[in-house]
Amino acid sequence: MQVGNAHYRVGKDLPSTIPVFPLAGALLLPGGRMPLNIFELRYLQMVDEAIAGPRLIGIIQPSLDGALRADGEPELCNVGCAGRIISMAESGDGRYLISLQGVCRFRITHELPVKTPFRQCKLAPFLTDLSEDQAANEVDRPALLKAFRAYLQANELEADWESVSRAENAMLVNALSMMAPYGPAEKQALLEAPDLRARAETLIAITEMALARENEDFGSSLQ
Repeated sequence: MQVGNAHYRVGKDLPSTIPVFPLAGALLLPGGRMPLNIFELRYLQMVDEAIAGPRLIGIIQPSLDGALRADGEPELCNVGCAGRIISMAESGDGRYLISLQGVCRFRITHELPVKTPFRQCKLAPFLTDLSEDQAANEVDRPALLKAFRAYLQANELEADWESVSRAENAMLVNALSMMAPYGPAEKQALLEAPDLRARAETLIAITEMALARENEDFGSSLQ
């Protein structure tokens, strides 16, 4: 996989330790792009150190059960996604505006005791994410688009269907997963789906459940 100017093909192309940025409800997937507005001091320092090194940051959610460490910081989910900083701009008022592109998912093996103000973890990368062959042809594209269209119609939203029709399956599935306005548990389920086909099926199922709930709520409001 190529991300920015870097190529990631095997495990040794990735560092064994990565700084992590806990963000509830955030989903970064391999190949996907995530804009971030960095303003907290510790994360400004994290970006500085990442830029000076391998340019990688791990996006991960706080634990879904709300558990906290003894120092008040949230426990973390086990799985996140490493992203490479592919652009950075200074706002002029102390913020960084950066864009991450997903490289591969990882599982935390353990969190390191560090003196930096930001957290760092030892990771085990999902090496299959580095493969260009993601069995995209196995995705049920018509079913995915049907669910997406129904969700848009139910919520009176529009889409650029010309761009959707041109998108390859992998890009379509991952972009829709990242854009979907679902909660942390659903986002984590999409992240941890074992492959692209399973992620598409998970997204369809979540969308169908959301539509069913909306119909139930609408029916209840009429009674």
